[in-house]
Amino acid sequence: MKDKQTVLDALVKQGMLPLFFYEDVEVSLQVVRTLYRAGVRVMEYTNRAKEAFENFKILKAAVDKEMPDFYFGAGTIKTKEDAIRYTEAGADLIVAPTINPEVGKVVNDLGGLWIPGCMTPTEIHLAQENGAALIKIFPANVLGPGFVSAVSDVFRGQLFMPTGGVDLNQENMSGWFKAGVCALGMGSKLISKQVLQNKLYDQLYADTVKALELVKISR
Repeated sequence: MKDKQTVLDALVKQGMLPLFFYEDVEVSLQVVRTLYRAGVRVMEYTNRAKEAFENFKILKAAVDKEMPDFYFGAGTIKTKEDAIRYTEAGADLIVAPTINPEVGKVVNDLGGLWIPGCMTPTEIHLAQENGAALIKIFPANVLGPGFVSAVSDVFRGQLFMPTGGVDLNQENMSGWFKAGVCALGMGSKLISKQVLQNKLYDQLYADTVKALELVKISR
């Protein structure tokens, strides 16, 4: 597992974290290659179905061979058991929709980056108590930028990243960055079902280049 600060710095510099899962491992591999070609250097592959772990291992092997400067993480990691098997499989960061201190301990003991999901000030405090350097605001479409603005003064210096409901447009992105987030989680608004099902890699490339540019403009 890569060093926490190294991965965190790369993620903050990139300003967004693309994330997806797809059952077809060959399509998943082409998506990862397309994201990399467009300029992405940190991403998350989500653990959302029975195929996810075997796919992750295949993708990680390809990443290590073809993309040595790429940080490849695992998401939707809710249990200690999943945290162990994904870190052993080489995940460079672990993302979760919830706070499970056991997951945090597995990652922190390895010196890695754990990004738990939070929805309340109490959860943010618990995440901090368990060593979360970066906290995912989830679901972002429910909470909105106003939530981040409100809690930032209470949790000064804490890094936040909204996920779920971040749109691919400057107005939405600027609103989040103005509220104080350091990066944006980009899921289906970037890597849509249509892109995956129809293998629209050229569209994904163009949208990813656009997203990275909008991050720069919106900050």
